[in-house]
Amino acid sequence: MHRLYIVPTMIINIVIVAIPALLTIVLAFYNWDGISTPTFAGLDNFRALAADRVFWTSLGNNLIWTLLFLTVPILMGLLAASMLLIVRRGSNLFQVVYFIPVVIATAITARVWQGMIYSPVTGVFGILQKYGMPIPNPLTQPHLALFGVATVDLWHWWGFLCVIFFAALRQVPQEQIEAARLEGATYFQMMRYVLLPGIWPTITLMMIMTVIWSFLAFDFVYIMTQGGPAFSSELMSTLAYRKAFYDLNVGQAAAAALVISFFGLVGTYFYVRIQTREGEQ
Repeated sequence: MHRLYIVPTMIINIVIVAIPALLTIVLAFYNWDGISTPTFAGLDNFRALAADRVFWTSLGNNLIWTLLFLTVPILMGLLAASMLLIVRRGSNLFQVVYFIPVVIATAITARVWQGMIYSPVTGVFGILQKYGMPIPNPLTQPHLALFGVATVDLWHWWGFLCVIFFAALRQVPQEQIEAARLEGATYFQMMRYVLLPGIWPTITLMMIMTVIWSFLAFDFVYIMTQGGPAFSSELMSTLAYRKAFYDLNVGQAAAAALVISFFGLVGTYFYVRIQTREGEQ
């Protein structure tokens, strides 16, 4: 009888997740503008994507985005978390301060950075340029736009990782930490031989989730640049959105969504595998 308790959640998942996912898979093989009757297209949508230069640009940008988020915020989070563990006094206050960007709505964060940091009129970059400092605005430079938007998301994201890593570090046996201190271990030796091995499952999990979330990134790019200039900050998610609602090509949008889902499924596979391995230990 206890299995009946999962029926409501199963129904919700089928209606909200499974059915839309199946419809997306089906639409990837059809031509449809969202209004007229869909017509079967076979693999034409995937061939069109493969021949689209913007598709490969967006895929490359997504890989760069993922690489950035697999390194910079994780290193920042580990460094800040280890500092909180060592200092202790005021750690609760610092956790709150670090976590504040996470709870601010992404639309507000994007607009604040756009108006107060990057704006050529009211932002920091504009003020510096008025005083003769030739600092290019990242959002207007094709080779910098992606990194300009990623910087905002990094600021928004790294505090979450810091809090997660700090919670994991506090679970490392205190005896190991004290023993390392008595042996005269330096900070880097402590991190390498005691702290990092103790929280490695948490780091691995967050890296896998980062890969999944990186391919779902949408809001900051769409609000700040909409994939521009010249598609230099286009991601797979913004490409799919543009294909569906600007080009009215739902089939190619669904095909792009399937590419995104592929990378998400790869990350999910490794996540489930790690969880299963930990459960067997």
